[in-house]
Amino acid sequence: MIAMLSAAAVGFTLTILLTPVAIRFFRARAIGQYIQEEVDHDHKHGVPTMGGVVMILAVLVAYLVAHVRLWSAESGWGLTWREFQIPGLLVLVGFVGMGMIGFLDDVSKVSRERNLGLRKRWKFGGQLAIASIFAWGAINYGVSTEVSFTRGLGFDLHWFYALWVLFMLVGAANAVNFTDGLDGLAAGSGGLVFGAFVVIAFWQFRHPEFYGIVGTLELAILAAALMAAAAGFLWWNTAPAKIMMGDTGSQALGGAMAALALLTNTHLLLVILGGLYVVETVSVILQILSFRVWGKRIFKMAPVHHHFELKGWPEGTIVVRFWIIAGLSVALGLGMFYGDFIMGGGVG
Repeated sequence: MIAMLSAAAVGFTLTILLTPVAIRFFRARAIGQYIQEEVDHDHKHGVPTMGGVVMILAVLVAYLVAHVRLWSAESGWGLTWREFQIPGLLVLVGFVGMGMIGFLDDVSKVSRERNLGLRKRWKFGGQLAIASIFAWGAINYGVSTEVSFTRGLGFDLHWFYALWVLFMLVGAANAVNFTDGLDGLAAGSGGLVFGAFVVIAFWQFRHPEFYGIVGTLELAILAAALMAAAAGFLWWNTAPAKIMMGDTGSQALGGAMAALALLTNTHLLLVILGGLYVVETVSVILQILSFRVWGKRIFKMAPVHHHFELKGWPEGTIVVRFWIIAGLSVALGLGMFYGDFIMGGGVG
């Protein structure tokens, strides 16, 4: 518990303090946001971007600090280190790895001075490499390769697990990226989802005989750091945003969500917890299919938050209402997680 609180405190404090430094740094070098012409976001043009770098740094430092021990029952007072466990390192592979792909995407946008980043084949190739490293590490560590909801469903993917990892990492990273179009929307909703993973991982840590997963405290520590870093970044990213997280942040957050779901055996539960991201992604898919098949658009613009913008909804109204959707999704997901624990005989 102390390690979790330490990770959260350090993650939040560092993000709060370092983000203004990043704002000045990026502004001095004209590293700013480039906007889509279809929506009226002129006020966002030139706002510093790539703020996700701060979140990544804050989470890494928070994770390290959480492993420092100043006292233990065995040796008393003294500086020692808690063991770094494979599940935590795997989450960092998904988080930092996908964040690096997003960083290269952001750099490409800034250098070209257009809202177009890496070419699709380079972006997908990088995501494939990160997913492959994660899958290799997870399989060698002995992570369950069964498809799961709140626990394994008995359907073992075997070597197809590598493809499942790729699908989840890429899907979650892109889903959060789609959602990152309004001030505070991705950071606020992301904080809620990571808060859910704090509860899930810590609950699994307290009931190892029921879930049979090792390293869950490590996952809870990282989830706490991620939740706090998202909240700290939201302080500066809320409307009117002083900085954008960019693809660096959205890709990293999505990668971390998928990694946590894979390692807590809540693969399919992520669809519920991240219900907002599912809605945003489905709106893009439907828009593309409708236009290609029938030559008509379902929405004024996709992702769907832009549809409501073009209908005249104020940005703040959209963000708060979408936060409500995200919160309800998280509440439903946690309810289903606990319901499975009760129905499975976890209490008795």
